[in-house]
Amino acid sequence: MGRAVAQLAFDDEDYVLFRVRLLQQLRTLADLTDRPGFGARPPTLGAELEMTLVGDHCRPVPLNAAVRDALRDDRLTLEVTRHNLEVNLTPVALAGRPFTALAEEATQMLARVTALARVNHGAQAVSIGTLPTLTPADLTDDALTPSPRYHALERARVRRSPASFPLRMRGQEFLRAQSVAVQGAVCSWQVHLTVPPDRFNRTFNAAQFATGPALAAAGNSPLPLGRHGWQESRIAWYEQGFGDRRPGRGRGAPRPRVGFGRDWLRGSRSAGFEEAVRRYDVLLPDITPGGDNRENTSGCPPLEELRLHLSTVWSWNRPVYDPVGHLRIEFRALAAGPTPLDMAANAAFLIGLTLSLTSEGHDVGATLPFAYARSNFYRAARDGLSSSLWWPSSTSGAPREHRAADLVRQLLPKARSGLVSAGVNAAEADGLLDLLRHRVTTGRTGAQWQERALEALDGLGTPTRLDRPDRRTSALCELTDRYAQLAERQAPVHTWPLPPHSSWSPR
Repeated sequence: MGRAVAQLAFDDEDYVLFRVRLLQQLRTLADLTDRPGFGARPPTLGAELEMTLVGDHCRPVPLNAAVRDALRDDRLTLEVTRHNLEVNLTPVALAGRPFTALAEEATQMLARVTALARVNHGAQAVSIGTLPTLTPADLTDDALTPSPRYHALERARVRRSPASFPLRMRGQEFLRAQSVAVQGAVCSWQVHLTVPPDRFNRTFNAAQFATGPALAAAGNSPLPLGRHGWQESRIAWYEQGFGDRRPGRGRGAPRPRVGFGRDWLRGSRSAGFEEAVRRYDVLLPDITPGGDNRENTSGCPPLEELRLHLSTVWSWNRPVYDPVGHLRIEFRALAAGPTPLDMAANAAFLIGLTLSLTSEGHDVGATLPFAYARSNFYRAARDGLSSSLWWPSSTSGAPREHRAADLVRQLLPKARSGLVSAGVNAAEADGLLDLLRHRVTTGRTGAQWQERALEALDGLGTPTRLDRPDRRTSALCELTDRYAQLAERQAPVHTWPLPPHSSWSPR
C-alpha cells in the first residue's frame, strides 16, 4: 500500500502545500516523459505477492512484524493488517524466462516465511485471495499494523466519512465495517511491466481491455468471511474497503479511491498521472523536506509527493513513475495464489494479451467504447469462467458476447504471440499458457475448487447455507488446511483433488 509516512496528523497548510507540490511535479513529469531517452530501455517485469499468516484452527495470526524482523529480508514489507505480509520480488528482464524467475523466487519466499513461522510460532504463510476463515473480529482497527502510514490512512478515512460502512455483494451485507483494516481481507498478486512513454497510453488501454478475460480465468476469492461471494470477491470488497460512498451521493462527495476507471487514457504521455491528481483529493499530505528538485544518479527527480499520492489511488491498473528512470503499469486485479506456478500463468496470459493488443497497430481506446472493458471486468470478477464477455469479432470488428471460458481459449494464441514477440522464451510461453488452457478446460480455478471443496466438506449441498455454524466453521477450517497443503506441494490448481463428500466428521 505504498511508502511510509512520517506523521499521523496533518493541518490545512499541509494539504495546500502538498497540492501545490503535486501540480508542480505533474509539470516536471510531463517534461521528463518528453525527454529523449527517458524510459527507453528493454522492458522489465516485477511482482508483489501478498500473503496471510495462518495459525491454529486455520485462523489468521498477528505475526507479520515478528516474522519480517526474524527473517531480516528487505524484500518483505508489512501490509495493512498484522496477519498480512508482502514480498517484493526482484525485477527481471521481460525477455527470456521472466515468469519462471518470478515464480521460483515467490516459491522460495513462501517457503522461507512458512519455515520460520512454523518453528517459532506454529504458523504458516498461505497465498490466497481471501482467507475463508476470517471473521469480522479480524478486521477491526485493533488488527491494523502499527505503522504510521496505516494509522494515517485510518484517520484520513474518518476525516472523509466518519460513519461505519457496509460491504456488500450479491445483494447481501457481509460486514458493517469501521476501519480500513477490512482491506487486510484481500491479498493480491500485483505485476509490474515497464513501458516506454511513447507507448504508455496505448499499452495501458490494452491492459484495461485484457484484464477482463484474465480475471475470469484467475478467480481465487469466492468465500469472504466464509460466505459465498463473487468468484473474485476481492474486487467488490476492496472497492468498498475505504468507506467511500458511490458517486452521485451529493456534490463535493469524495470519489471512491478504488475502481476500474472512467475512460480510456488519452492525451499527453502523463495523462494517467494527471487523472489521479486532478480527480482525487489528497489523503496523506506528508511533505518531503528539501523540495522536489533533487535528482538521483539516473538524472531523474524523486517526485515524492506525486508518488505518494498515486499510492493512495488504488486503480485496478495503475500508472507508476519510478525515479530510476521509467514508467510502468501495475496490474493489480489478480489474486494471490493458489500456487506460484498458477500466478505465473495468470501473469503470462495478462501480459501477453496486453502486448499483443498493443502491437496490432491501433489503440483499443480509439476503436471500442470504454463500457465494454468496464463491463467485462465486473462480469469476470462476479462470475468467472461462466461470465459473458465482450470481444471484437475477427471478421467485422464489432464486439459480440462470448462465454468467458471459450473466449480465453480463443485468446491464448494471441497472448503467446505477444509474449514471444517481446522476447519471452517460446517454451516458457507455451508451458504457462498450456497450464491455463487445462485450467479453463477443466473449469477448475482456485475459486471453483474452494466452492466445490466446501460443498463436499460441510455436506450441506451448497456453500451459502449458514444454519449449522459449528459444522460450517469446521468445514471452513478443513477447507483452508487442505488448500494450504495442496498449495505447498506446488501442483497447479486444476490438478487438485476434491475431498469426498463424507470426509467431514463431527468434532
